[in-house]
Amino acid sequence: MDTPDPSVDPTGDPAGDPAERMAQWLGSLGLVDYLAEAGMLRLERGDDGRARWVDPATGDVLDAARLGDLERQLRQHGEEPVHAVPVPLVQAAHLARVRRRLLDSEWCTYETLAERRSASVEATRFAVTRAVNEHRLLAVPTELALLVPAFQLDDAGEPRVDLAPLIEPLLAAGTDPWRVWGWLTQPAALLGGQVPAEAAADPESAAIAAHAARRLAAAG
Repeated sequence: MDTPDPSVDPTGDPAGDPAERMAQWLGSLGLVDYLAEAGMLRLERGDDGRARWVDPATGDVLDAARLGDLERQLRQHGEEPVHAVPVPLVQAAHLARVRRRLLDSEWCTYETLAERRSASVEATRFAVTRAVNEHRLLAVPTELALLVPAFQLDDAGEPRVDLAPLIEPLLAAGTDPWRVWGWLTQPAALLGGQVPAEAAADPESAAIAAHAARRLAAAG
């Protein structure tokens, strides 16, 4: 099937401003902010409200020809390019939003956890490394530091015992730490909408939460 010319509306009528068409399409997919944050493409609007797309690397405004090429590339997914969705971009944008939400929650570094534990940084680093290796503690590597999500810690800064049956199978299966963090702290379908980290603290739902964690780990 030939890829439709993005300068023509799928109904056969002349399309409007290609920049505005791109803005509406990518906006409906929730990709406009992600593209800007990722440094890939930035949407701007002039005093007249008209859309224009800017290459952040050069500051150049993309003309109609470059926009057309870009739109054709983005629509190369699926059997109907006119209605296609750039799935990799949508998935990347979703992951970025999840990570932003997680980073906005409470977490510790070696230094802040050492203060919480009233211990030295060296002793804390050793304890964290051991707990991570034993799959009792979730630690998430980032470009700046290793983060220890605070939801899994008790008041003394020790790993919550009730979370071990959930964390152990997931980490042992090699599940991505970001995915583990996200699954444990948001409503889970396998638990009927309960948050796993909260369900684990309730004796009536702890066993079900552990079973859900094992199922997730087995699914890969």
